Amino acid sequence: MKLIFCSLLFFGFFACGSKDHPIVFGSKPVANLNLTEEELYDKVLGSLVGSALGDAMGAPTEMWSRANIKSEYGYVTNLDSMIREASAEGPWKWNLPAGGTTDDTRWKELTYNYLIKQNTKTLTAKGFAEAILSRYQNAIDQYSKIKSFDPEPYEDNTLKVAWLQEWAKVAKPYVENDIVKFNKNLNKFYGGEMVCAGLLIAPAIGAFYPGDPEAAYNNMYEIGIYDIGYARDISALAAALTAAGMPKNANSNDLLATARSLDPEGFFKSRLVGRTAFRIVQEAKNISKIAKQDSIDILEAAFHLLDKHQQDMPFHAGEIYLQVMTAMIFTDFDFQKTMEFLVNYGRDNDTTSAIAGGILGALHGYKNLPSDKSKIIDVNKNQLHINLESLAQELTKKIISLSHLKK
Repeated sequence: MKLIFCSLLFFGFFACGSKDHPIVFGSKPVANLNLTEEELYDKVLGSLVGSALGDAMGAPTEMWSRANIKSEYGYVTNLDSMIREASAEGPWKWNLPAGGTTDDTRWKELTYNYLIKQNTKTLTAKGFAEAILSRYQNAIDQYSKIKSFDPEPYEDNTLKVAWLQEWAKVAKPYVENDIVKFNKNLNKFYGGEMVCAGLLIAPAIGAFYPGDPEAAYNNMYEIGIYDIGYARDISALAAALTAAGMPKNANSNDLLATARSLDPEGFFKSRLVGRTAFRIVQEAKNISKIAKQDSIDILEAAFHLLDKHQQDMPFHAGEIYLQVMTAMIFTDFDFQKTMEFLVNYGRDNDTTSAIAGGILGALHGYKNLPSDKSKIIDVNKNQLHINLESLAQELTKKIISLSHLKK
């Protein structure tokens, strides 16, 4: 019998680099970070699993009205099975068990894999666009490899193509430096709505820059070419919030200070308008304050106040950011209570919960997430072939390897 030992002497941690031999992180401090390797991994895994947990908790009632959620579930407090059909942006399997996820988690998986391949801390819009095009082309190529008379394999693969088709239409002319076509396609991206494109990946980008909100903002802003208008500022802020929550002693004040003051692109200087993202945070604080003065039901009061700010599309970046910030402020940045707030409010609740879950998961760490976290890992790995632990291990390894770089 042969014993095969694989080791990696690399900043004090060991890795076999396979699913059967997970990376083990030790207590050695990480260069330029107030975290040990183990603590960094806990934060990275916390953000990724926290986001997936929010996604899974909201997925069964995605886009439902508040009345329908209350009628079917009463008040959602934990995971439940998804009795819904497969779709390109939704789950790729019918009737997933509790813990199943949607495109909100697939986007984290795609982004983590993109980040794991980086050899520099500086991201480029072209590089991320190429990563999307590569995944899209791979899905198209899979058709020629399907050898079946039955329609199901083709239908399953069609979901994978449709998921990225809008993104590929924008990414291709950008990579080819066709500015005219890029602008034309961007302004038709999901009908030209100010959708939450960058917010889908923002927590993943933030996790790549632990303790450096400005770097997280700048790099998210750079690759956020799918965002229109102030949605790009909002996405960059969501990445910055995640990064701000990763230091060992980070707290809610650090997140609020980041949301309030970090403005590398100078949105505060916008003539006649100022910074919309800042006004959204102020409104979130105001909603929380007013709602808590209600003598009967402060949660329902907060919901009614949020109703006044609904946009035509539930996945409007401004609406989503307001709901996320209101939920976190209202609950004093408590993970479980924030998830319950967003899921029971409805609208695009798997996305709002996934964003908040990524931010708060980074703040609190994996060890402090609800017990359902193990179910999230198991279902995503065994049902959806997304290994959250492996992704977090590899990204942590990459962060450590780049930690000595200034940029």
